[in-house]
Amino acid sequence: MEHWKRTIELANRYFGRGEYIDAREHYLQALALSQVLFERWRDADEAVAAYVISHHNLADVHLRLKQPEESAEYLCAIHEQILRCLVDPRLKPELRQACLRHSRHSYLELLHFTTAHGETARIRRLLKRSVHPPAARARQALLHEVSHQGVH
Repeated sequence: MEHWKRTIELANRYFGRGEYIDAREHYLQALALSQVLFERWRDADEAVAAYVISHHNLADVHLRLKQPEESAEYLCAIHEQILRCLVDPRLKPELRQACLRHSRHSYLELLHFTTAHGETARIRRLLKRSVHPPAARARQALLHEVSHQGVH
């Protein structure tokens, strides 16, 4: 986690100075770290947060580089990944619960993007898929799992 934080902080400094190419390179490194460590992080909420932040920072830097299509791709990619994690029975329940909490944030980022930059076909499909019946089913499944943990 510390290496990811240092990488993000360095990228943020580049971003703050307007050095967007260098910022992007470090955000990409942070994204790679968050992907590799996603299931290994001790704190599930931190793992998901790092993964989401890495994507959102890349989306922000691409907006500054006047590349809204790439920005939209990062926003869609993280929201799709979170939705997949919600229903992945291989993942620990606490990781899936953290994904559920963060799915609201990634959903809102997509809505904000469409307000400012318009809607793409991928965003439209993703927003329709996200109108929370799947999330509600995932929440019910997670609650069921948690209530039955340790009972065999």
